Amino acid sequence: FVLHLLRTVPLSTASPPAVVRTLPPGFSSGLLQTPRPVSCGVHCRELHAGEERPTPSPTAAPERRPFSRVTPEDMAFFSKIIPGRTITDPDILEASNVDWLKSVRGFSEVLLRPQTTEEVSQILGYCNSRNLAVSPQGGNTGLVGGSVPVYDEIILSTALMNNVLNFDSVSGILSCQAGCVLENLSLYLEDSDYIMPLDLGAKGSCHIGGNVATNAGGLRLLRYGSLRGTVLGLEVVLADGRVLDCLATLRKDNTGYDLKQLFIGSEGTLGVITAVTILCPRKPKAVNVAFLGCESFEQLLQTFQLCRGMLGEILSAFEFLDRECMRLLNTHLKLANPITDCPFYIVIETSGSNPTHDEEKLHQFLEEAMTSSQVIDGTVATEEAKIKALWSLRERVTEALTHDGFTYKYDISLPVERIYQLVTDMREHLGDRAKSVVGYGHVGDGNLHLNITSPTKDPDLLASIEPFVYEWTARFQGSISAEHGLGLKKRNYIYYSKASLAVALMGNIKIMLDPKGILNPYKTLPDDLQ
Repeated sequence: FVLHLLRTVPLSTASPPAVVRTLPPGFSSGLLQTPRPVSCGVHCRELHAGEERPTPSPTAAPERRPFSRVTPEDMAFFSKIIPGRTITDPDILEASNVDWLKSVRGFSEVLLRPQTTEEVSQILGYCNSRNLAVSPQGGNTGLVGGSVPVYDEIILSTALMNNVLNFDSVSGILSCQAGCVLENLSLYLEDSDYIMPLDLGAKGSCHIGGNVATNAGGLRLLRYGSLRGTVLGLEVVLADGRVLDCLATLRKDNTGYDLKQLFIGSEGTLGVITAVTILCPRKPKAVNVAFLGCESFEQLLQTFQLCRGMLGEILSAFEFLDRECMRLLNTHLKLANPITDCPFYIVIETSGSNPTHDEEKLHQFLEEAMTSSQVIDGTVATEEAKIKALWSLRERVTEALTHDGFTYKYDISLPVERIYQLVTDMREHLGDRAKSVVGYGHVGDGNLHLNITSPTKDPDLLASIEPFVYEWTARFQGSISAEHGLGLKKRNYIYYSKASLAVALMGNIKIMLDPKGILNPYKTLPDDLQ
């Protein structure tokens, strides 16, 4: 362990009671219905001889609601207001109809690419008057089927709304359109010595508008907090085309209700986010990443407690992955384990303004962790290339899983001490019915990513996983969706995390802002409120 440290960094010489949430009377445990084939309507392409008609999604959706079908007159209107950006080419539409995991498929025949808020306003105003359903879409990196159509909804892409509107280098407040790619914003801010307050594995594709719409958490929430705190203002187009301008650049504004919070995490069901103002932190002058190994999850938690106490203000991330994750990284992506084989691995990042100070604090922490046998091996990186290599072991787990078979993904938040118990209990519950059961995630905010793979899609395996995973989570007062949202796949399980009255109020808000229900239908809210 010490040899690892010397090679990589110049060191200084100096449990709650069990609670089960009950479902409302008459509501099922959340098992979904079998999807039914749906007629494509006027503008759907004809099926070739022998070709099977696609089903809307692998998890059942409600029957198609009585929305209008797109007509030639509708296409003429769209082509007039966004000429050249009304897409009907099936090859282009394919990528927008299928989610990143290739587990959910819609069959929209129309993709609209507005560039301005005014164009979005005209589109939604028209669709609302015609009762045409709309599926808002950013980078399409979501994991719960919330960013693709279920049936033939019109896809409204923000991809061309990618301009930075303003950046105040004194306050660190960035204003930009919703279609800006997260990584591009990070690169833009680097020139001014600032960074984005969130970092995700999908940063090269995801849009800031989608991040806000799903309240994405990411790798550095421990340091910079959630988007509910860093987003200062939003511009949102409502279902009827009205533009809600809450694009504030003030850190303190206590005049009335904070309306922007309604749209953060609403998954495009209440309005389409077109612009964002966000508070950005200064770029740290010194970054260190430690990759450590532990013999048990208890030791991992002890290391976390020690880490928070000794690293304090410079701690920016504390992530973990288990031995099974490392096996998949090695098997499918040929990523080598830089330390001794261990049951658990930790990625710790420090970010500060004084390299000597930060390295000294990190050295003292590592020395204490090793002396107390909480950590059995580790390595540290200070150079950018080595830092990226260590982070890739955490960020590319999702990619490795896609090569292991069909993946069932669960994004759970729990009391920190319970996080890995769910993985252990799930392995025992499933036995040899699953190919792999792995756990990784954000220890700093109690967020577990539980992933289960099978050689192919297996309905019997899914029936064993659900609702077991949700019942287990509810028992320990957790959340069934920590940061991914509910989308199509999880909508009917909301009652495991929210009281019936809370869900009913959500339905009331939906009816108030989108009375016809045209925005991202079949998503987020359970079927009894659709």
